[in-house]
Amino acid sequence: MPAAQEPIGVIGVGWVGLVTGACFAELGHQVYCRDILQEKVDALNRGDVPIWEPGLTELVERNRERLHFTTDMGEVLANAQLLFCCVDTPPTYSGDADLSRVERVVEELQGSTDHAIVMKSTVPVGTGRAIRRNAPGLGYVSNPEFLKEGAAVEDFMHPDRVVVGADEGSDAFAERVAALYEPLKGPIVRTDVASAEMVKLASNAFLATKISFINEIANVSEELGADVNEVARGMGLDQRIGPQFLRAGIGYGGSCFPKDVSALKQLAGNTGYHFQLLTAVIEVNELQKRRTISKLKKHLDSLVGKEIALLGVAFKPDTDDIREATSLVLAGRLQGEGANVRAYDPVAGERAAGVLGAGVKICDSALEALQGADGAVLVTEWPEFKDLDWANDVKHAMKTPLIVDGRNYLDREALTAAGFTYEGVGR
Repeated sequence: MPAAQEPIGVIGVGWVGLVTGACFAELGHQVYCRDILQEKVDALNRGDVPIWEPGLTELVERNRERLHFTTDMGEVLANAQLLFCCVDTPPTYSGDADLSRVERVVEELQGSTDHAIVMKSTVPVGTGRAIRRNAPGLGYVSNPEFLKEGAAVEDFMHPDRVVVGADEGSDAFAERVAALYEPLKGPIVRTDVASAEMVKLASNAFLATKISFINEIANVSEELGADVNEVARGMGLDQRIGPQFLRAGIGYGGSCFPKDVSALKQLAGNTGYHFQLLTAVIEVNELQKRRTISKLKKHLDSLVGKEIALLGVAFKPDTDDIREATSLVLAGRLQGEGANVRAYDPVAGERAAGVLGAGVKICDSALEALQGADGAVLVTEWPEFKDLDWANDVKHAMKTPLIVDGRNYLDREALTAAGFTYEGVGR
């Protein structure tokens, strides 16, 4: 069967599943997407996309004739043999990945020799081996995703690499999976399942390590009078290092880095190996968020009764994802210090209302959040924050013109000239 006509199944229509399904539909495939939530399926069949991701709504609308959303696994199995597993694997209390959703998918396929699970969910190394042992007739291919929230469609259609892992017995399925990606012209890495599983965890752990490293450099730079932006610029020109992920800030968040770093550390620990480097990466990231509180207190002394504005809630711009977002920690710590917290995000405000807690006021605009504020923290580098009239509108709105720029995103010189007290990271 030619790759362009290969029907595809997608199990789990969250962020990864919907992007995967929509992009394969764009490539000409009939895609059968299954989710257990009837309301989500109904919304998608109406053309309502529940996820904010640039370009995704347009992609779904353009390919509605090729996208089929259902709660019926039988419908998917009747139409597709390659089943991309995109269900969540959240961390458990022990730090291990919760594979219960993956296990339920495998149970529904027990006894099948015609189908293959193509694992996009992030799973511990050894998961594929265990699934093949428990369901010996089932094909299994590891195909980890490397999508960035806010650029997921672009990343899928123009991949840095596509990793396809298969062990003996699943080679034919792996060939079919690799063929699906050939039109994208990206490098295809063929390897064994365990190595493919490790590529995903190791990649995210390394990127998180770069972030924590530059944040440590930022903290030392603050003490020694260096500018971490200049340091990162000089470092990034070294081709062995590169500029990516050398932006100091108030810590990483989101659905991938915190979970995957902890999962790799836990996985190593389960073998008896103490992954000391990742222990430090996690500790630095947690402390980095809390340094923001110290910077506010340096200028305001006690935060009891103070009005503090959080500009941005999403863990990064161009997404409405607030999972493990720095804003959650800041809001909690500020309230613990006795401050009154208001927050504004141009996209994630609705999601934030149910997560930040009843004590946080969700505002409809940046200026509303800043009105009468004793201090403000830039949490997410949305372009509209840079475009605010800081010298006039913002300064007149705030009670105290104090800004903690948690992403080194704003113009420090312009703000200082306008009379603001400016605190960056590592500057």
